[in-house]
Amino acid sequence: MEFIEVSAKTVDEAITKACIELGASSDKLEIQVISEGSSGFLGFGSKPAVIRAGRKPEEEEIAEPEEPAAKPEVKPEPEVKPVFQPREEKKEKKEKREEKKETKEAPRSPRKQPAVQEHETPTYTEEEVAAMKKAAKEFLTGVFGAMELPVEISIVFNKETGSLDIDFSGEDMGILIGKRGQTLDSLQYLTSLVVNKEQKEYVRVKLDTENYRKRRKETLENLARNIAYKVKKTRKPVSLEPMNPYERRIIHSALQSNKFVETYSEGNEPYRHVVVTPKRYER
Repeated sequence: MEFIEVSAKTVDEAITKACIELGASSDKLEIQVISEGSSGFLGFGSKPAVIRAGRKPEEEEIAEPEEPAAKPEVKPEPEVKPVFQPREEKKEKKEKREEKKETKEAPRSPRKQPAVQEHETPTYTEEEVAAMKKAAKEFLTGVFGAMELPVEISIVFNKETGSLDIDFSGEDMGILIGKRGQTLDSLQYLTSLVVNKEQKEYVRVKLDTENYRKRRKETLENLARNIAYKVKKTRKPVSLEPMNPYERRIIHSALQSNKFVETYSEGNEPYRHVVVTPKRYER
């Protein structure tokens, strides 16, 4: 088996690069993690993640089920002559058939669709939005100051979604992202508590840096497709690693239209995870 060595910022990204270079899904690769890498401190001493990957030996194809043998030809039964019926009964049956035919061919009146009640996004005044931004910025500035970490904070209120979108920029944001985004998720939760402390209605707070949320979403969707292919081929369920609710929703959404597999979550937080299993009935 020939191996290639691949390096990237994280192990997940290195596996994705190996899949692209070898032209195979992750379940067909033998993967060895040489180094998980580290983000270092303030940009110093950062190390990339390194893996070795190679194609697994080809497995024997599962034999297709043989087509059922042709059924023996059944001879038609002799035609039975209808029993004589009075003319009145024949006439009544004829009228009933015509009534059914008219009913069947009559155009159906369109059904009235129930009115869909859309959830209205709450409106906020400029003063309320300014107060939200101020509370979020003061809290995050205090956190980054205690960490002695120079970070530029950009805050925008999205009127369409009613969310407060916060983006960070700096020399090395890997410290704020943490392993699989855990540090970023924790900061987002704490900032949300601070912003919603004085609000009558809940305001969603979204934190991001270096486009991490989008990159993580693409990685999870690629993982979901690879796992679905493996489950379809082996007909055996696969349990994924524990994920937060946001990442579990990405997996469910990526496979909800798949004809061969279905997903569900099991376990308790923080160990709750997604299970991908074959569909019982395929249509």
